[in-house]
Amino acid sequence: MTIHGECNWIELQTSYADEAINFYQNAIGWQFQAEKMPTGGTYWIGLSSGKPVCGVLTLENSERSNEVDRWIIYIHVDDLDDAVSKVKNCGGEVLRAPWKVPGVGRVAMIRDSGGAELGLVKPV
Repeated sequence: MTIHGECNWIELQTSYADEAINFYQNAIGWQFQAEKMPTGGTYWIGLSSGKPVCGVLTLENSERSNEVDRWIIYIHVDDLDDAVSKVKNCGGEVLRAPWKVPGVGRVAMIRDSGGAELGLVKPV
């Protein structure tokens, strides 16, 4: 369990999930478990010694046109709406307004004042 300000989750967003999974299985020894997403598709949970350590999300071709493969860090916040407001006040940008992720909580995607993207999450 994480607390406010800690890294809650990391996620690889890629168009090449099979290749990425193969790479991390062989390079690091992670195992992967497939989870069906409510919207369709598969979300892969990376496991180290049976413990969840990351996720792998497949970017669809329509998303791929504007996206590059990347790791996204999700930071735990106690109050997502307040955190999003502070992001704006501090010169950041909200890339995707808060939305609910079943079984996870509420999530928002932001860009910090230096241009780096990350997620904020208020876990359930």
